[in-house]
Amino acid sequence: MIRIDVISAVPDLLHSPMEHSMVQKARDGGFLEVVVHDLRNYTLDKHNKIDDYPYGGASGMVLTAQPIFSCIRQLQAERTYDEVIFMAPDGVRFNQKMANTLSLKGNLILLCGHYKGVDQRVRDALITLEISLGDFVLSGGEIPALAVIDSIARLIPGVLGDAESALEDSFQEELLGPPVYTRPPDFEGMTVPEVLKSGNHARIKQWEYDQSVERTKERRPDLYKKFLNEH
Repeated sequence: MIRIDVISAVPDLLHSPMEHSMVQKARDGGFLEVVVHDLRNYTLDKHNKIDDYPYGGASGMVLTAQPIFSCIRQLQAERTYDEVIFMAPDGVRFNQKMANTLSLKGNLILLCGHYKGVDQRVRDALITLEISLGDFVLSGGEIPALAVIDSIARLIPGVLGDAESALEDSFQEELLGPPVYTRPPDFEGMTVPEVLKSGNHARIKQWEYDQSVERTKERRPDLYKKFLNEH
């Protein structure tokens, strides 16, 4: 079982999305445990503050070091963690390979930033991995954390109904997924490719592979270049 502890300044943002779909299935099945921690429960400030103005006169607010240190140190005193992850816009770009790696871990901490971020001393002293979803800014790290949790949950053996389906997803081989079709075979004159109805699994696999390569070349030339370099 994988345990993920999520530290947040606004924990209510996290609960509902984890009560549905694959994440809830993983939790109900005993494959995944997710524990959400309200950062305000760890502050020593008499006014229950967890943020302050940044040095240097910049605008915005910064999450202070003390409650984050207190929370993470308490968790680390209870168990060993494989990674302490900060969801940061300037972190390493999250991808399927990273999701695969994290799904093999035992215990993870996800720290969600908020406002203008966290005191740099947190990142210097406590964080082992920084993850970004892309080159854009959100109000906080909660939505990226949910994306990471969801991507991990569906990779845990036993969670998905079809054991192979996660391995055939887009990006598993640095390629986008091929087009997919379901019934009826003819909808408003648009038909399913004959090869998919042929029952010839070797031909189907080759068609899917060719479609994935072509789609990646057209839509994600960066991934296509990486794919060519690795093959």
